[in-house]
Amino acid sequence: MLTDSNLIIYAASGNYPKLLEWFLDNKISASAVSLVETLGYHKLKPREMDALATIFSDLTIIYPSPEVFQTAIDLRQHRSVSLGDALIAATTIVHGLTLATHNTKDFEWIKSLEVIDPMRE
Repeated sequence: MLTDSNLIIYAASGNYPKLLEWFLDNKISASAVSLVETLGYHKLKPREMDALATIFSDLTIIYPSPEVFQTAIDLRQHRSVSLGDALIAATTIVHGLTLATHNTKDFEWIKSLEVIDPMRE
């Protein structure tokens, strides 16, 4: 399973203990794109940085391959989608994973992508 950046942010906030438990109970991966999206936020406070780093320490980070980039290009040719979402979706597809996100509507148009929302389960 690959997590979207939004779930990492929610889990690190401390406001969703069940989500944090879900992270701990499952073998979760993240795209390297999520590292940039979360840790690269310019207004990140030291406490938030520490919480995010703790979450990332338990995740398997997957770096984009040429196949991921080509799949992201294909996705963006079909619909207007952010670069981050295209790369995260493409990483999930190429690696045959399920995408976990709270923004399921952003990805529902991608028929080859299995999407779940652990915050609604």
